Amino acid sequence: MALLEARNVQKHFGSVEVLKSIDLDVEQGQVVALIGASGSGKTTFLRCINLLEQYDAGSIALDGEVVGFTSDGRRRPLSERRVSAQRARIGMVFQQFNLFPHMTAEQNVMLGLTKVQGKAKDEAATIARHWLDRVGLSERRDHYPYQLSGGQQQRVAIARAVAMSPRLMLFDEATSALDPELVAEVLAVIQDLAKSGMTMLLVSHEMLFVRDVASKVVFMDGGRIAQAGPPEEVFHHPENERLKTFLGRFHGMFGQPV
Repeated sequence: MALLEARNVQKHFGSVEVLKSIDLDVEQGQVVALIGASGSGKTTFLRCINLLEQYDAGSIALDGEVVGFTSDGRRRPLSERRVSAQRARIGMVFQQFNLFPHMTAEQNVMLGLTKVQGKAKDEAATIARHWLDRVGLSERRDHYPYQLSGGQQQRVAIARAVAMSPRLMLFDEATSALDPELVAEVLAVIQDLAKSGMTMLLVSHEMLFVRDVASKVVFMDGGRIAQAGPPEEVFHHPENERLKTFLGRFHGMFGQPV
């Protein structure tokens, strides 16, 4: 059984069908990258997994448990308490950092550990310091967000998410709000987490990074999965015409498509 199983996932915004029968498996320890043009449904799919958007049809299961709805065939929304418990097993890092400005880096990381998981402050502080050290910010743990660069704030956001020990990490274009010179430091943290075996589903426009870190690449187009496979196959042997056009924007970065 895959850690994450999406079957026939559909989502509408009014009359617009944003996700059209998405089927996707993410195995334990796998890094799956979603690529495609803006508006192809990548972020919406992540938000449905994390229940920030309610999908209209199909099913999304984490560890065999359907996310957001009952699994008795009647498809009734779960209670907010059940949804919160499911969401706690899925970490998500957004484009924006969403740190609390009145809290230090350490306090931002501790908050979920104490409020959601009920850990004692001493234990939460130990965990927070461990993860801030992992993302290279042990000397910045007492700094407030305004005292940190954008890249440092995003690394705090990553530490906050992974400190909760999620079963699955979602990254939604985690570097898109950063100045170019700060992108590399955040990508290095994500790559380190990938090497440690963390299961990830990420949306990124950093194609070379995707090629190097992903075990599976999924190209989305118009709310559908148009092609999926290992990075070598997707980037160097695209079969889908829309994928060929998309990769063409990167000026031969991956060589001449076959």
